[in-house]
Amino acid sequence: MTPFTPSRRTLLTGALGLALSGTLSGCGAFGHGARVREWNLFGGGDGARLLQIHEKFVAEHPDIAFEAHTLAWGPPFYTKLAMSAAGGRAPEVATLHLSRLKGFSPTTMLDPIPLDQLTEAGITEQDFLPETWNRCLVDGRLYAVPLDQHPFVLYYNLEICKKAGLLGPDGRIKPVKGVDAFLEMLKAVKDTTGKFAASVETTNPWRLWWTLYGQLEGKFFDDSGSRLALDDAKALEALQLMAKLAADGLTPKSSDYPSLVAQFTNGDAGLSFNGEWEVTTYQTAKMPFSMAPFPVVYDVPKYAGDAHTFVLPHQAGRNKDDTAATITYIAWMLKHSADWAAGGHIPAYQPVVASPEYLNLKPQAEYRSVAPDVLYDPDAWFSGSGAQLQNEAGAAFAGVFSGRTTPRQALDQFKAATQKLLDTPSPV
Repeated sequence: MTPFTPSRRTLLTGALGLALSGTLSGCGAFGHGARVREWNLFGGGDGARLLQIHEKFVAEHPDIAFEAHTLAWGPPFYTKLAMSAAGGRAPEVATLHLSRLKGFSPTTMLDPIPLDQLTEAGITEQDFLPETWNRCLVDGRLYAVPLDQHPFVLYYNLEICKKAGLLGPDGRIKPVKGVDAFLEMLKAVKDTTGKFAASVETTNPWRLWWTLYGQLEGKFFDDSGSRLALDDAKALEALQLMAKLAADGLTPKSSDYPSLVAQFTNGDAGLSFNGEWEVTTYQTAKMPFSMAPFPVVYDVPKYAGDAHTFVLPHQAGRNKDDTAATITYIAWMLKHSADWAAGGHIPAYQPVVASPEYLNLKPQAEYRSVAPDVLYDPDAWFSGSGAQLQNEAGAAFAGVFSGRTTPRQALDQFKAATQKLLDTPSPV
């Protein structure tokens, strides 16, 4: 997800504080003064949606003193969370990207999730996809509970794609498979818009490259996780396709994140390659659009993505009543995650995925099939959402779109930067 402005975060935190001001001395089933302090990194539409969901939780749980705090997205959030956990003075619960879990030193920075209490709250392993649940385990213990998945998807303008002949009888975009069919689809859209086929963030195209490389079944680290094992031929094939997209005018040669959104909104591009979290933006703009899985351009269905999870940051003396209240909060959030899914994220809790409330969300339910094939970032302390590996990919790969560097030069730069990170000890 993308970072948002501090003023928006301040507004959300302040509003939530007002909403909860009457609940801070509650007592009830959890004992006197049971509290849950929650840290998250959600701004923009996600932050506003979370505020509304939290207000419902507070209204239903007067016996829990609940406080929510929205911190700056990305490295500032993780730095502060690590410092609080290292000192044993962390909040009761926090958001953590699943791609960050194993690089966060979970056995020292996090407290394991009490499975018995989670089960008592009605949440079990069987409620999640095995691929997602297993990533939450470290040394056989559960350190995270997944809330959602947010994959790389395809947005498409219904009017433009209809003119381009790309919609089927059901009004949905016709699936394409393979490089040639993918390029033909893009050319048809470009011919219709007269500008671009697709908007994409060329200044940091990590998610596009990671999707294509994953579909080629390329490895990143060896089995030990300590040595770089990139397949040069596959990495270059993905980069060469990205270079062709820009050279043929199918995508812009230079486009930052705001431009990516604007180009799709104003019709300069009939398609957009992005994470699914911009659904609210385009709905608010009253655009005629829908969404679908990103095309399987190469061999297997893989889609760059991540998941938001709940974790228990390490506390020196975790309070029994506070922990029980925290598990109640986590279970409630999962059971009400259709409200969260309205912002685009695929619920991790499978009973919600199968619910009419979620299935009736359009276009949010149109790409749910990709959930088992979400491709997380490589496991490393410098990897994951907003981490340094993505920054290094942006620095190396942006030149492929602009034409400043060849795919070979870009790959060499990226490999050298990644090796330097591998040679640097983890700070946590």
